[in-house]
Amino acid sequence: MGNDAPGRTGNDRPDRSDQQLEVRAITEEELPVWDRAIARGFLRPYVGDGTEVRRLSFQPGRYLAAFDHSDGGRCVATFRSYDSELTVPGGAALPVDAVTAVTVNSTHRRRGLLSRMMRSDLAAARERGSLAAILVAAEYNIYGRFGFGPATRGHGWRVDVLRSGGLRADLPVPTGGRIDFLTPEEVRKFGPELHERWRLTQPGAITRPAVWWKLQTGELTLPGLDWKEGFTAVHRDAQGTITGLIRYSIEDIWDGAYPNCTLHVQDFLALDRPTANALWKLAFSVDWVKQVCALNIGIDDPLPLLLNDPRGAKPHEDNFDFMWLRLLDVPGAFAARTYAAPGRIVLQVTDPEGWAEGRWALETTADGTGSCRPTEEPADLALGVSELGSLYLGTESAVRLAAAARVTELRPGGAAKADLLLRTPTQAWNPDSF
Repeated sequence: MGNDAPGRTGNDRPDRSDQQLEVRAITEEELPVWDRAIARGFLRPYVGDGTEVRRLSFQPGRYLAAFDHSDGGRCVATFRSYDSELTVPGGAALPVDAVTAVTVNSTHRRRGLLSRMMRSDLAAARERGSLAAILVAAEYNIYGRFGFGPATRGHGWRVDVLRSGGLRADLPVPTGGRIDFLTPEEVRKFGPELHERWRLTQPGAITRPAVWWKLQTGELTLPGLDWKEGFTAVHRDAQGTITGLIRYSIEDIWDGAYPNCTLHVQDFLALDRPTANALWKLAFSVDWVKQVCALNIGIDDPLPLLLNDPRGAKPHEDNFDFMWLRLLDVPGAFAARTYAAPGRIVLQVTDPEGWAEGRWALETTADGTGSCRPTEEPADLALGVSELGSLYLGTESAVRLAAAARVTELRPGGAAKADLLLRTPTQAWNPDSF
């Protein structure tokens, strides 16, 4: 599920009828009206009741809604959050509040509903001990005012198999390994364990709830979101241990009597480079496929360089900012990740909610650990909490943000110093919408 509040691009403007609007957590018995409201909020036809699927992830206090009592108590806005873990540089799992299912009906825009739901949830998340909140923003201009900033990018490729010449023959692959196709039942059995191992190796990755695997393998379906069985294969090493997985579908298109099919990569997990090469070899060997399309495999993925002619790969047209992050506990979050170089920088942070507000000294050591503490020292860099969220995982550059007038250097070289401490060898990447 994604996040959206269609048409909300300005500040919330109170209306005299706001006293008729109630924002609160729903009960489990109210899931049917919440389910209908989310379809309306996402501008989707309501084709069936998804209550039973939503019941599997229901948690008291985490499903919010707005009710308009001037219209018989109709549900006009939805909001949901759940506890997740975010892998940060160094491999630690940060406890985060995952925000999703955010909608406001077009009849109730700019009446403060999103602000009330969001601020209530973030305050509760901070009390629970979440160090940050994350979401996927359907619209760019909504969530910055709540302290969220783009923290990862969705990045993929379209590869013309003929022009690229396919994969190079000299790529290393595991010795004694094998690739097997799985049934949906086998994916549910073996996929979660592999993902748990993989996500701790990839900064930016998040946990996949049990219901995720059920929805992705067709055991459960939400009305209106059609599921079709595709192809899932795993790589096993010489000892039989699963080290990678690829899930894809085939767009079956023919040019008269000639096949012109596209293979769409939907999930790609590999614990090591040779396993990844073996899985790509499978994708590029499928009969009738003329184009391999990987929608979201990360900015750092070397796929084009694996080809005989890298010019056969073009960036996917849907590349854009993906997961957004909002820091709730600055000292806790910065102590959790590791750093590539020792150093010290002082950040002057503004935060409308006050949680990250203040002057912070980030100090890192040669062993990769770091701490972030309040200080009275002069600051090197001034920025908002949204920009701090963009920098936290190391994907964004402070120098780039300074050039765009999103951060301000208070001392010459402050942005470059921040990049030296915060940037990572591998950019953070999250493959999962939520």
